[in-house]
Amino acid sequence: MRRRGVTVLLGALLTALLSVGVLSVPIPYVVLGPGPTVNTLGSADGKEIIQVTGRSTSTSAGQLRLTTVGVQPTVRLRSALAGWFSKDEAVVPRELVYPPGESQEEVEQRNAEDFQNSQTSAETAALRELGYPIRVLVKAVTAGGPSVDVLKPNDVITSVNDQPVTSAARLTELIRAKPAGTALKIGYTRAGAPATATVTSREQDGRPRIGVEIDQQQPHPFTLKIDLGDIGGPSAGLMFTLGIIDKLEPADLTGGKVIAGTGTIDDEGRVGPIGGIAQKLVGAKEAGAKVFLVPADNCAEAVRNPQPDLPLLRVATLDDALTALEKLRAGGQPTRC
Repeated sequence: MRRRGVTVLLGALLTALLSVGVLSVPIPYVVLGPGPTVNTLGSADGKEIIQVTGRSTSTSAGQLRLTTVGVQPTVRLRSALAGWFSKDEAVVPRELVYPPGESQEEVEQRNAEDFQNSQTSAETAALRELGYPIRVLVKAVTAGGPSVDVLKPNDVITSVNDQPVTSAARLTELIRAKPAGTALKIGYTRAGAPATATVTSREQDGRPRIGVEIDQQQPHPFTLKIDLGDIGGPSAGLMFTLGIIDKLEPADLTGGKVIAGTGTIDDEGRVGPIGGIAQKLVGAKEAGAKVFLVPADNCAEAVRNPQPDLPLLRVATLDDALTALEKLRAGGQPTRC
């Protein structure tokens, strides 16, 4: 009996040690959780996040908070099990966050670049809303291309087939909307004088082009700078855009409330979908948000992962977001997911 008891004890000890070993082995998953939220109207490290020089700014009684997702890159089975049973976290295959062939450092570098690009697009979209239009200039004409002897450097392209050119991206869209070999009516101004010309597009690299290099400019009599580090990805675009507008306009967009949200934004003011909406909703709720601005394409997922007393407002464009906030201030009912 004594020998049998020792055998059972050793067996139990060995099982426990093996279990501990298995639980501590890294597995090919990552855990996503609520990340920090940041008030774009506030400060970080003693500096304003949105800095304006050469123009007076206004203050807001509320907050416009961007939301983030925290990523646990090295996951052991113990952490994965905890994440699977958590209502606030998600366990996903590692390759969804760190694609095969890319190191963690390379992914983080790309995320940093996306974050910087989101700031640039936010400035562009905000300035357009504030009355500073984009000018798309001809930087150079490609030798032997279809625009030779038609367009010249410094021409400002204003339309394609009578459709306004509101950004460099929009010019590309209008040209690609017709097959190569199409005669396009190009509106432009040269030295301030409006004119039109016909340019027949040609295929290059599998796409129709008109043979010009372009430059996008947006003159405005003040400087803007967004100063916020340690955050990656493009999903802060919408909230940066709203923050810029709030600072430069006398009206308080927040109505004194804590407004959270997420979404990419492009130069045309279109709001795009993001990842990690469920975790961002948790972070927003913890930060005291009273409403959450949700990209239209994320609405279904957001509705499946609601937070108590946190209304979800659907936005597909910057105008949608501004209209929703205006209705909130007036006591109305914005469009919900």
